[in-house]
Amino acid sequence: MLTASTRLLSLLSLLQSRPHWAGTALAERTGVHPRTLRRDIDRLRQLGYPIQASSGVAGGYAFRAGRALPPLLLDDDEALATAVALRTAVTGTVSGIEQTAITALVKLEQVMPPRLRRRLDALGSAILPLGPSGPVVDAGLLALLAGACRDQLQLHLAYADRNDQASQRRVEPHGVVHADRRWYLVAWCTTRQDWRTFRIDRITAAPVVGAHFSPRAGPGDGDLRTWVAQSLSLAQSSEPARIILHAPLAAMRRQIPDTAGQLEHVDAQRCLLRCSANPAGAIVYWLMALDLEFEVLGPPELQHKLRDAGQRVARSLARTGQ
Repeated sequence: MLTASTRLLSLLSLLQSRPHWAGTALAERTGVHPRTLRRDIDRLRQLGYPIQASSGVAGGYAFRAGRALPPLLLDDDEALATAVALRTAVTGTVSGIEQTAITALVKLEQVMPPRLRRRLDALGSAILPLGPSGPVVDAGLLALLAGACRDQLQLHLAYADRNDQASQRRVEPHGVVHADRRWYLVAWCTTRQDWRTFRIDRITAAPVVGAHFSPRAGPGDGDLRTWVAQSLSLAQSSEPARIILHAPLAAMRRQIPDTAGQLEHVDAQRCLLRCSANPAGAIVYWLMALDLEFEVLGPPELQHKLRDAGQRVARSLARTGQ
């Protein structure tokens, strides 16, 4: 028989593990009579936990958001994941949360049992952060954009493109994506009447929140991360590079990330890569690093770069007598 306090903690953990519990299932899981379960639910409410009850065939209990944030119960893996995320946040690409992350991490590590602290220290010694590798964005700006996406509110943006040309945009935000070491806002541009990606670090002033808008189906198949990655891979040049890779599609998908380009099936032993042709020299280096046969279909600039690189290699081998 569990003590009352232990039983309450067990009940709280179960309520936080899923959106809804049927009353009979929850009573059976905690090993108490339904009347005892109701009393335990009342005790948790008195402690400030927002638990809603519903009656009927589908009745039961649900843990809901309240006016204040109540204490949360984390299992071992959840606590470790939270601690690692907080440590990463201190030196991440989101500004304005470093001090908050530190104080939250101190609170978490203070109550960690020794077995978890040893595992966390082992992870800390093995995971060596490289530091921010992309532009740092403000946490408050990210929160504002995410809220506008959630609440379907138009935004008026002051934006500078890659050539530092300033413009004013009115958009219907759809989602925020982190890709290729940068943060992007995916939105429907009311001026261009098309989907656009906006680098968040290029938003030059606080966005102005506007009116509600009617939601529309997102770009692509609804997978924003893949759509942004493909958009970035083709956005840098008017004519993308087209390269036949002499390797199966499945093998190349394991080696080439979505941010690098789009892969298409050709036959059982070949696939087609479409990617940005700028800078052409970087594409040549990357192709050689793949260590496989390939054919460059275009553009001509990339073919010329590849021919020049081959000639330099041939001259180098001739000078070394090979």
